[in-house]
Amino acid sequence: MSQDPFAELKQRQREMWASFTPTALFTTPVAAHLVKFAGIRSGESVLDVGTGTGVVAVTAARAGARVTGLDLTPALLEQAAENARIVQREDITWTLGDAEDLPYPDASFDVVLSQFGHMFAPRPDVTVAQMRRVLKPGGRIAFATWPPEHLIGRIFAFVGKNSPPPPPGAAPPPQWGNPGLVTERLAGAFDVPFFERGTMFVQALSLAHYRVFMEQSVGPIQKLVEGLAGDPARLASIRAEFEALLEPYFWDNVVHQDYLLTRAQAR
Repeated sequence: MSQDPFAELKQRQREMWASFTPTALFTTPVAAHLVKFAGIRSGESVLDVGTGTGVVAVTAARAGARVTGLDLTPALLEQAAENARIVQREDITWTLGDAEDLPYPDASFDVVLSQFGHMFAPRPDVTVAQMRRVLKPGGRIAFATWPPEHLIGRIFAFVGKNSPPPPPGAAPPPQWGNPGLVTERLAGAFDVPFFERGTMFVQALSLAHYRVFMEQSVGPIQKLVEGLAGDPARLASIRAEFEALLEPYFWDNVVHQDYLLTRAQAR
């Protein structure tokens, strides 16, 4: 097998997302929305790609599904296994692996899910092909992503503007939040997708509190801040710009983060 041209990027992602665990608390209502939106039924075999701390996988298991969770980051899988232990769902299978090279036979699952996970794989065409390959005939895919025009998509653009560029050919993650582009990416392998929207609520005492939380638990922002540690003036300017970006989405001590859900049936 030829060497993965994005191996270095994936290694950086593996390390970068290790601190994500505190953020997972806020994604648990989204996980419930995604599992309901996907129509998960008891007895179905489900793969959760980019499972992180397992919030979607555990939610699907509690709905009666037979669940496998896959992630690139060992530290997050450890937390996922602990979450499963707490809820006494130790039948969930956890796999260290890559969305672009799913380590499962063809036609293994009834449903493939992903919550803010597969969108970070650099090649959408490879990821879609892999997800379709492991689906049974008539299976379905469902995922949550961040639209480029809303807060988290704009944060990714902000980080990208102030960080070294990704390797050539790596697709920006928020493109997965564009319904038209998602429809194009799924065409051929899936029927026309169905979309739904929702909002994730993150409680914060102030804009500065939210910024500090993001700096401590969201890898790309951590790296941006670490890279500016030797330039206090530039760091202060970046922080002020970041808080200004947040302001329209912050009221009643809550940051409102809009997301997109997509569901499609395999052809």
